[in-house]
Amino acid sequence: MIWWSWSTLILGRRGFARRWKSDCGGELAKLQDEVNEEKRRKVDRQEGERFGFLGFEFRRIRSRRGRWMPLRTPRGKKRTALLRKLKLVFRRYRSQPVKELIEQINPILRGWVNYFAVGHSSRCFSYIRNWVEKKIRCHLARARQRQGFGWKRWSREWLYGALGLFHEYRVAYHPSSGATAATR
Repeated sequence: MIWWSWSTLILGRRGFARRWKSDCGGELAKLQDEVNEEKRRKVDRQEGERFGFLGFEFRRIRSRRGRWMPLRTPRGKKRTALLRKLKLVFRRYRSQPVKELIEQINPILRGWVNYFAVGHSSRCFSYIRNWVEKKIRCHLARARQRQGFGWKRWSREWLYGALGLFHEYRVAYHPSSGATAATR
């Protein structure tokens, strides 16, 4: 069972949320905070329900080994919002040099990727990376009055190295304590 209040997410087994509410009710009163009963929601992940929290979508899936595991991915709305924001920057800098365009989009990409670098974000990251790379290639081709994406003309190494396009689309994996003890 999962309960959350304002920006608090409570994960636990059945009955845990009731115990938490009774145990922490006094602490919430001290902070002059209360659980909003209208916004509170109970989700049973064993029934296949999913929910969104702080830009992530949480659900339960079977792993490749056949065990149940939690899946935390960026919500589609957040990816769409990022692409819309980047699209506005690309339009605004259409006639500007590519270096200036990259200076504008790199901080946006870095912030978004760092926020969503936990969980299972690699598919989303590869989609965004490919989208941005195609837009940069179109920008370069338009500046040279050419058509296409210039796959043979501009290599990825050149885009990310010489132009300085953001390329650190990595998910932060936190190894378990057993894994770190084994490598010592």
